[in-house]
Amino acid sequence: MKHIFSIIFFLGICATAIGQPISASTYGTKLDLAGEAVASNDYYNALKYYKEAYDERKDKALIPDIADQHYKLRDYKKAESYYQRLYRKRRGKAIEVAPETSFKYARVLKINGKYDEAIAKLQEVISKTTDQTLKELAEYELNGAEYAKIARPVPRLEIKTAGTKVNTSFSEYSAIIQDDGNTMYFTTFDRNDVIILDGEDQDYHAKIFKSTKKDDKWGKPQALGEKINRPGFHTGNVTFTKDGQRMYFTRQLITGNEVSESKIFYADATGDGMFGAANELGGANGPWIAKHPAIGELFNKEVLFFVSDMDGGEGGMDLWYATHKGNGIYGDPVNMGPKINTTADEVTPFYRDGTLYFSSTGHPGIGGMDIFNTVWNGSIWSEPKNMGVGYNSRWDDTYFTIDQEGYNGTILSNREGTKSTHGKTCCDDIYEFGISKINVDALVGTFNGETKEPLLGANVQLFERKDGQLVPVDEQSDPSGNAYNFPLLLERSYIVIAMANGFYPDTSEYINTVGLTESKKIERRLRLKPMPKEPEYETVEISLNEPIRMNNIYYDYDDDKILPDAEIDLSQIFEWMTQYPDMVVELSSHTDSRGRDAYNMDLSQRRAESAKAWLVARNIVGERIQARGYGETQILNRCTNAIKCSDEEHRFNRRTEFKIISGPTSIEIKKTEKRLKVEEPKVQEKPAPQRPKRKKRKRRRRN
Repeated sequence: MKHIFSIIFFLGICATAIGQPISASTYGTKLDLAGEAVASNDYYNALKYYKEAYDERKDKALIPDIADQHYKLRDYKKAESYYQRLYRKRRGKAIEVAPETSFKYARVLKINGKYDEAIAKLQEVISKTTDQTLKELAEYELNGAEYAKIARPVPRLEIKTAGTKVNTSFSEYSAIIQDDGNTMYFTTFDRNDVIILDGEDQDYHAKIFKSTKKDDKWGKPQALGEKINRPGFHTGNVTFTKDGQRMYFTRQLITGNEVSESKIFYADATGDGMFGAANELGGANGPWIAKHPAIGELFNKEVLFFVSDMDGGEGGMDLWYATHKGNGIYGDPVNMGPKINTTADEVTPFYRDGTLYFSSTGHPGIGGMDIFNTVWNGSIWSEPKNMGVGYNSRWDDTYFTIDQEGYNGTILSNREGTKSTHGKTCCDDIYEFGISKINVDALVGTFNGETKEPLLGANVQLFERKDGQLVPVDEQSDPSGNAYNFPLLLERSYIVIAMANGFYPDTSEYINTVGLTESKKIERRLRLKPMPKEPEYETVEISLNEPIRMNNIYYDYDDDKILPDAEIDLSQIFEWMTQYPDMVVELSSHTDSRGRDAYNMDLSQRRAESAKAWLVARNIVGERIQARGYGETQILNRCTNAIKCSDEEHRFNRRTEFKIISGPTSIEIKKTEKRLKVEEPKVQEKPAPQRPKRKKRKRRRRN
């Protein structure tokens, strides 16, 4: 696979790009010349010599060679036609075909969309070959063919060619659009004819060009100066730092059509839209091929991702990174490991905000080479994910880039519809893609819960529910209005909380944007219940660590959700903790006696955490609240194990109490409210359980 793709991806130059002059010769000479062309990776002329020899004598022994050259030139329809001839029976007997040839035929079938035939042929290769590397490659392709059968188009994705001003009949490479959206750098040979190395055409090297967009069309590109495009070298793989002030690129030499040298360089912007002298990068370069640089970040440090065939990899071309030490110097290269790299090829990395995009022939793909992404969570990369149909086609898709907002970008592809010097899919063109935006907004209205009139001047807070916690996102208040608009992100869960002076807080249902495929406005009406006007207070002495039993914080059977009535007492606790900022409390939750002891202990802990979460969501610091579950260890009435009680009696035990651990020793309580019971509750000790014998085991009930 390295041999096949080295030409396509060294910049990657299309395998049809460069050939030698052809002259008439005898049959034997044509075969000799064809062999020499193959040895020098000149697939274009090798095909011509083989075809001329075949046309002369119809020698069927040349069919595999002709098929191979079509395959290397990415003319997959003609390659399939020639490979297919190898499997025709002769004199009633099937011809034995080498597993390597069967593998290439299977890849061609897959690329041409004949997945079932490709799967059957790949299974045959896996069963017959003794070459472990070939077996692994066949397994990659088999997984890809099975995935391709179920893959679906990416929604809202539109892809179009970048236009004839930048795309030629040769391949274009490493296109990247700067953040202004109107400047594109890319690599091209800037010609439409096949290059013939006859000693006369000296300027056949690929160069970095710049194009500017006007009226939504790319203009005629201009080559960068010789400080960047050094004569005698192929220059490409262009990319930039995030601020656009440093350009990275490669300079490469080829022998025949094979890369013999590739090193990474950088140049700094000079302030006039130009770039200064090129400097060879320190650290990533060495006695190996180094290409496809991409700037990223790991462990809060700038790193350079790049592609290399150096020793220590997984096989083929691998992704590596090196940490920036300053002044163009990078540390020792680090292989990205077997989660990212395979024994096949991984190329063309691009990093954006914690996500690394790259192309691979090893991970399960739809076509020849697919685009994947992997996400960095701060310590490890996620499993690579195929980007799906649209970004990927049945052919080769590489050089993925995306803008800062995540809606527009570029890819390189040889999918049908490209301009090509040989066949329909030999050469890569630049494609632009765009994803139509989905706008989701939460429209929140605040109202008086009794009069139903608009409640002006409320404080409305938006929280995201993340990993079981409520994370503040936005906060709005309007003294003269009651309507609030919160833009939401996709694939999120939110909750809105409204507070106002003289009113109890109100909380919305959870607002989910998971799975939305079109723009939407989600309305929530919050009705805040007024607090009693001009309340009178009395001072109550409190002993620290003395349980205070609330009147309303009870729970439904086997549930930890806060009931509406409970919000009255929780609001009271909220007021006290706001009024007394040094108050630290314990919220203790209890269950009834039904169910297993261990389960009840866990349930009571969850109930205590629910009460704590209610207060934390209203900006009470979590460190001021200790949530503790006591399970069924403190029953307040006769309803212990094996005692038959009504649900109302059991419900009396499903409660949350609180005690002041530190802070004030006296608090103010409204006279108009029911007095809280502050004395130590008399806990009825649980007798030893007396369980009746049962003939059949019954499922025990839970709280």
